[in-house]
Amino acid sequence: MKKLLALSTALFISTLVGFGQSKPTTGTAATTPTTATSTVKKDTATIVKKDTSSAAMATKKDVVTVDSVFARYFKATGGVALWDSMETYTMKRSYRSNSSADYDAEIFVSMADQAMSKSKIILKRNFIYGVKGNDGWLKIPLGSYDKVTKYQVKDLSQPEQENMRLEMYDLLVPFIDYKDRGLVATLVGTEKMDSTNVYQVELQNKAVKYNLFFDVKTGLLLRERETSGTEIITTDFGKYVKSKFGILYPSALISTSSKDKTKVAITSELMVNEKINPELFKR
Repeated sequence: MKKLLALSTALFISTLVGFGQSKPTTGTAATTPTTATSTVKKDTATIVKKDTSSAAMATKKDVVTVDSVFARYFKATGGVALWDSMETYTMKRSYRSNSSADYDAEIFVSMADQAMSKSKIILKRNFIYGVKGNDGWLKIPLGSYDKVTKYQVKDLSQPEQENMRLEMYDLLVPFIDYKDRGLVATLVGTEKMDSTNVYQVELQNKAVKYNLFFDVKTGLLLRERETSGTEIITTDFGKYVKSKFGILYPSALISTSSKDKTKVAITSELMVNEKINPELFKR
């Protein structure tokens, strides 16, 4: 992820006034990148060439484009050097809606291996979802939770695998290396969200669409609206905190689905580049 090192330079370049649209580079129809080190790299050259300051609302000389909005987010959340050096991350989450659907989750991701392991902990029982490369599986616990757990292993369907590969990035931000992953980004414009001025960016491919709302003043992502099929999930991001690694991330989220209108309160803790047991990425 070393290509973001040029982002700080890009933030000082200014050109024409207006809003821009970024399209994927030729030959980038793949859904997922193949290496961790390319996760955010290849967009940087484009940002340097085409993008200017991300604060066009403050100075009329500066251009605002999708890439300048994204670049400003990376800068606001710790700087490009930190994002470039991310190779793995671990995330602990709790999902609470005061219902029987409440659960905890432990998530482990290796960007280099394109691998993810996610444990959904329901009533002290771990349901383990995994993807690595072209393989995907679900481990279903057998027997009572107070005994040594044995698992039945079944294959994940192709759509389930693709959802996990998207989630690998979505848990951080969905626009990492978006061009190489076959996503198209468009700057919709500026608007008011409650009393805050925001930039709205639309990011999409054939399977999913994200509407992203960034604070004009701080550069932080405040809201994400994800549309997949007939379901729309709106997530509000709050309480940005700094991880031990130095990257800022939202630790309190509220997610609402268009299907049942239930609000789910999510708490999140992020650890970056801590050692992960490779056994977690095996069936």
